[in-house]
Order: sequence, then C-alpha cells, then structure tokens
Amino acid sequence: MKIININSWKRKEHFEFFTQFDEPFFGITTEIDCTYAYHFTKESEISFFAHYLHKSLIAANQIEELKYRIKNDDVVVFDKIDASPAIGRKDGTFAFSFIEFDPDFEKFYNSLLAEIEAVKNPGGLRAENDAEKIDVIHFSSIPWIKFTGLTHARNFKIVDTCPKITFGKVDKNNNKLMMPISINAHHGFVDGKHVGNFLEIYQDLLNKK
Repeated sequence: MKIININSWKRKEHFEFFTQFDEPFFGITTEIDCTYAYHFTKESEISFFAHYLHKSLIAANQIEELKYRIKNDDVVVFDKIDASPAIGRKDGTFAFSFIEFDPDFEKFYNSLLAEIEAVKNPGGLRAENDAEKIDVIHFSSIPWIKFTGLTHARNFKIVDTCPKITFGKVDKNNNKLMMPISINAHHGFVDGKHVGNFLEIYQDLLNKK
C-alpha cells in the first residue's frame, strides 16, 4: 500500500470535486461474451462462477485506478486487490465473504470453496472482520436476472470507496452466450475510460483458458 501525495497527483481536482458529492459513485452496465468461458468450464468440469470471478480479479488488478481507496483520510493505492463476494445459502439468504486473490486458479478456487463452506454454517451476514476490508472489490451475482441497470444499497454516513461488480444471467444471443455486468466505482478515482480498459482486459481473459 502506498499513500498518494494529493498535491502532486494528476487526479487531485477530480478527486476533490467528486468527493464533495453525496453520491460520488457512477455505474456502467453492459454485457460480456462468455461463450468460450462457459463451454470451457463445463467441459473441464470446473465452476463457471469461480472461473469468471477469478478472471475478473486478474483484470481488476491490472487497472491501477480500481485499486485506489480512502483510508484514514488519505488516498492510498493497494498493491493487490482481493474479492469480497456475496455468497448465497440454500435457505435463500446470503452472506459476505473474503477470498484472497491469487493468480493461480487452483489456490484461489480452494479459498473460495472454503468460504462457501463457512457461509453454510452460521446465519447472518458475516459483515465483520475480513468482510470489512477495503482492499477488495465487492462482487455479487444475480444469475436469475438479465438486468440492464442496477443500483446498490449505500450508507452515506461511512466512507466507502470499494468498487462494486455484479454479474447477471447468462443469455443466448445470436449463438453467443452473453452475461450482463455492472461496474460501480468512485468517480474521484475511476472514469469511464478505466472501466473500458477493465472490460477489454476481462473480455480477452474470458476468451482464453
């Protein structure tokens, strides 16, 4: 983690401008082509969710702007960003979780499986400890809905600068499998160009093993 010198930072005015807003986040909703990724995971008998979540973290960790946060009134940039996905239970509830990013899929997947197992046991949101980390992206999946827009519950009494990425229902379109994705991020750190860069890298990764 590195503290940013605001006065010499190229985004100084952007950050100071948007931080004054009651809602400094902006959101983009689009679709990604997951045809190759979906068929690859089915043929390889691995989790499609784990696969696309891991690829999204690889992409996000290549975008510096997605690694900026506010911590103790300072702007900081983290060396690595982990995942905090919402994980569903069989009873219809969900809980927050924490999975450390590892470029090795098997290691990441094992951590994810351990968190899924942990979520099964206690009730409640698990909204403490690791779930309160800020060096994460908040992920969620809504595999039942093909959405074209999305909002998030926000508490403006606390400082929240973690990007939020949501995935939706895979749908067939002209022989392609498309999945909606929503990206919300603090505009003091992230612009549309950076979201575009993330999506370009992410799409390229989904087109490979």
